[in-house]
Amino acid sequence: MGSLCVPTQPLNYPLARRDDSVVDKYHGVVIPDPYQWLENPDSEETKEFVRKQSELTDSVLKSCETRDKLREKLTQLFDFPKYDVPFRAGDNNYFYFHNTGLQPQRVLYVQDCLDAKAEVLLDPNRLSEDGSVALKIWGVSQDAKYLAYGISSRGSDWVTVRVMTVHDKAVQPDILSWVKFSDVSWTKDSKGFFYSRYPAPKDGDNLDAGTETNVNLHHQLYYHFLGTDQSEDILCWKDSDNPKHMISASVTEDGKYALLYIFENCDPVNKVHVCDLSALPNGLQGYRGTDELLPFNKLIDHFEASYGFVANDETVFTFRTNKNAPKYKLVRVDVKEPGSWCDVIQEHEKDVLESAVAVNNNQLVVNYLSDVKSVLQLRDLRTGGILKHNLPIDIGTVNGISARRKDSIVFIGFTNFLIPLIIYQCNLQNKVPEMKIFREITVPGFDRASFNVNQVFVDSKDGVKIPMFIVGGKDISLDGSNPCLVFGYGGFSVSVTPYFSMARLVIAKHLGVIFCLANIRGGGEYGEEWHKAGALAKKQNCFDDFISASEYLIAAGFTQPSKLCIEGGSNGGLLIGACINQRPDLFGCALAHVGVMDMLRFHKFTIGHAWTSDFGCSDNEEEFHWLIKYSPLHNVRRPWEQTQACQAFQYPSTMLLTADHDDRVVPLHTLKYLATMQHVLCTSAHNSPQTNPIVGRIERNAGHGCGRPTQKLIDEAADRYAFMAKVLGAHWIE
Repeated sequence: MGSLCVPTQPLNYPLARRDDSVVDKYHGVVIPDPYQWLENPDSEETKEFVRKQSELTDSVLKSCETRDKLREKLTQLFDFPKYDVPFRAGDNNYFYFHNTGLQPQRVLYVQDCLDAKAEVLLDPNRLSEDGSVALKIWGVSQDAKYLAYGISSRGSDWVTVRVMTVHDKAVQPDILSWVKFSDVSWTKDSKGFFYSRYPAPKDGDNLDAGTETNVNLHHQLYYHFLGTDQSEDILCWKDSDNPKHMISASVTEDGKYALLYIFENCDPVNKVHVCDLSALPNGLQGYRGTDELLPFNKLIDHFEASYGFVANDETVFTFRTNKNAPKYKLVRVDVKEPGSWCDVIQEHEKDVLESAVAVNNNQLVVNYLSDVKSVLQLRDLRTGGILKHNLPIDIGTVNGISARRKDSIVFIGFTNFLIPLIIYQCNLQNKVPEMKIFREITVPGFDRASFNVNQVFVDSKDGVKIPMFIVGGKDISLDGSNPCLVFGYGGFSVSVTPYFSMARLVIAKHLGVIFCLANIRGGGEYGEEWHKAGALAKKQNCFDDFISASEYLIAAGFTQPSKLCIEGGSNGGLLIGACINQRPDLFGCALAHVGVMDMLRFHKFTIGHAWTSDFGCSDNEEEFHWLIKYSPLHNVRRPWEQTQACQAFQYPSTMLLTADHDDRVVPLHTLKYLATMQHVLCTSAHNSPQTNPIVGRIERNAGHGCGRPTQKLIDEAADRYAFMAKVLGAHWIE
């Protein structure tokens, strides 16, 4: 198999030094790691490797005929107004995010009431010349007097928190550094807020935050009083015996309690401790200048299930949990009687309870996921969760429910493959809820009627049915001639539901591409059993599911291997790497974004240790043997040497994408995998028939993905899909 329109001669790949003296031993097994030097992002040798790879990729992209047309069309169609679901604070203050079209970052607005003129509260676009400073976290005080906001630079997960007064937009002197994986939760008196942070790195003053690879340890909970220096913040909780744990806190709407959530890793399980703030003799002020931690009571002190707070009536708390309920349920407990647990809404036989929001005093807006499509209901909180009404929505995804317990007006965000966003305003004051469109986002020049969306259920290798959405033009010929793009994730209980992507609709219209979303195991689409069926020793199910979905598209006549591209990011980047290693004959192109590619050493860098819940860890002998079987870095083989039947095969044309300030899945994963693929597959010393290009796109001043400026999103989409079009032989359609 080979891609169409490939160079007649192999590319002139830069030589990367192989250090064959570097080997690691795992439980008696010796594993060479000749490119371990690429783990140092600051070395001149690594920088030179990146420079040469970027030059190679630029030369390939210059030959992609559709690149300029894609960039032009994407720029044109990206230029539409974007909004998020509004949220409320104070008596009548409403806040929402808005991007006029091509602004690098979305802007936070405030208005005194829904009919009042909106004013800019915080515009991140004014904080940098290149748009690389993004708003990452935020929290408005309950009285709407203050905004605490965290900004990140160049895509890093590190956040610096500042404070602003809402009425006059004045930035206060408060500066909180080295915040990461944190929320901001104000106390009811608006005197300050809880947040989580790591200790300052030893070389913090000279650190280019986001490029470091040091392990993140000792997450701690602090409380910050307005107008004080960070050095005076109260250390509220720490656990020196468990340095890998992560923590967050939230204050209940009545202001009486602080809830502490403790996470061991990325598994959907956590502990919950509760502090009665109203019972502190001298309030939080009494802890200033002391080493005493807050008196949290251990409501749930075992990592056995997930607990997410929904509401409380005095000491009676309602949680969403997967305790003995893999599809989740709502439970209630009196924190004064820790053994008083009872069900509010029992687990559904088939559908997953995605979220529940307490509104209108004693009602719940409940969002279920049914075969990867949202179902919205109104239930009663105090009478056992009795169903009152089904709320009418189209087929797609509820991506936001915004209301406080006391609010009778609820804002609901809805999207799907063909609808950018509809924000509904739901009035619960009447006996029958009134749903009306508050704001509908439209794209000038985009006709949703010219597309079809279907969902199919594909048999995986072991017979399990895998749902897949197929999005394409109205008149698809099932003759195998269509370019096809399949996206997957399959990990960490993340549900990938229908969502709007302007870039993919552009390639559907102008390149004739059929876009498919495969909801493989490992995600949360059918609850925890679905997640666990694609994790740890069962991770291979993810790859089998994705391969089966791809084979279905070929067997059903949608496409053929040379016309088939696969794409995924992060854990989905691992998915792409593993699949092209295992079935290089099945695909014509592969796009792997910020992938976890070194499955033996991922836990040694930044927050990688938290992923062992899904992957396992090479420090454990049994888990090492799981990982070595599919680790992308360690399973690159020359298909033409494997069997007689594979002699005509080569790897698909591949683009590996990463960014220099990705401090979540650090770039070394992509760089080591890229060097390995080029050495094994592309060097003339191996009499290689590999003419399909293997290239890396390394973005500068960007991170794992969040907060990337609009222009960078457009440029990257134009590059990767122009590359895809070139190698699949897809031509521009006006």
